[in-house]
Amino acid sequence: MPVHTYKRADNMRTIDWNNENNSIVMIDQTLLPLEYKVIECKTLASLCEGIKSLRVRGAPALGAAGAYGIALAATLSSSSNMEALIRDLEIAAKTIKATRPTAVNLAWGIDRTMSAISDAYDRNGIKDVVLSEAKNIADEDVATNKKLGKYGAKLLEDGDTVMTHCNAGKMACVDWGTALGVIRSAVEAGKEIKVIACETRPLNQGGRITTWELMQDNIDVTLITDSMSGYVMSKGMVDKVIVGADRITGDAVFNKIGTYTHSVLAREHEIPFFVAAPISTFDPNNWEDTVTIEERDANELRFFKDVQIAPADVKVYNPAFDATPMENVTAVITEKGVFYPPFLLDELLA
Repeated sequence: MPVHTYKRADNMRTIDWNNENNSIVMIDQTLLPLEYKVIECKTLASLCEGIKSLRVRGAPALGAAGAYGIALAATLSSSSNMEALIRDLEIAAKTIKATRPTAVNLAWGIDRTMSAISDAYDRNGIKDVVLSEAKNIADEDVATNKKLGKYGAKLLEDGDTVMTHCNAGKMACVDWGTALGVIRSAVEAGKEIKVIACETRPLNQGGRITTWELMQDNIDVTLITDSMSGYVMSKGMVDKVIVGADRITGDAVFNKIGTYTHSVLAREHEIPFFVAAPISTFDPNNWEDTVTIEERDANELRFFKDVQIAPADVKVYNPAFDATPMENVTAVITEKGVFYPPFLLDELLA
């Protein structure tokens, strides 16, 4: 069977609104790199399935997905008055939030869009306002990542090799990316940057998506298994580590499982460990021990696609995220600048 890596067919955003059909369109990330396919969500159920199954994923992209979800719910509502429509949207908000509890941007996008309702005076006004706010969130994400990328690019030297984990690129955002956005911005500034991408078990977002993205942009990338990171660091093959984040509390960075391990190894080998994330990913209301860590389906470890790779009845522990203590983080790169721990979230968010 021939193996293909499909090239991105256009400059479409990871997630967007289809004005003609009043629907959400997104790139189905579960099919990459074997197939590049744009899918359409015309119902709230299809959006929630897309979020749960990781057809759309990544904290900033989920923020846009949540916002567009409220706009979609408003479009689909058959309510006859303003009060009934608001109740429909409140139910939709609760339903969408429940799909991914750890990534704070999903709830942030929903809450911000719901707050915009206060600017509306009637039922049709609500529909216009929530759609406008959702589009604003998507547009702002691209601008935010460009600002973040420029700040982060200053931390990279010409000739650096950067290790990254999971996917914090275009596919994790509306466009450009956070961790990969820093790398793209450095390359755009004329620096030669090489990337080592960890495959990222169990869903291989690093192997499937990060490598695909970087190859689209002709950025030198080498794929390794997650368990190789310590070895390549010990051999002097890594100058910096840059990862994204799904939630940042005052004491920890929550990111795809395996991030904590890389942070420990980077600290042991005196390699700078950077986190790139927009301000919307910061959560000043929680601490590490109050955040719910999402657990994935056990069969994600028992099977790869449809092929069984472990005993069907073996016990499985499959958390989607881990928490990296702030003392392991060299700096956090945001659209407001670069911040070095320790810092107070309230001051950073002011």
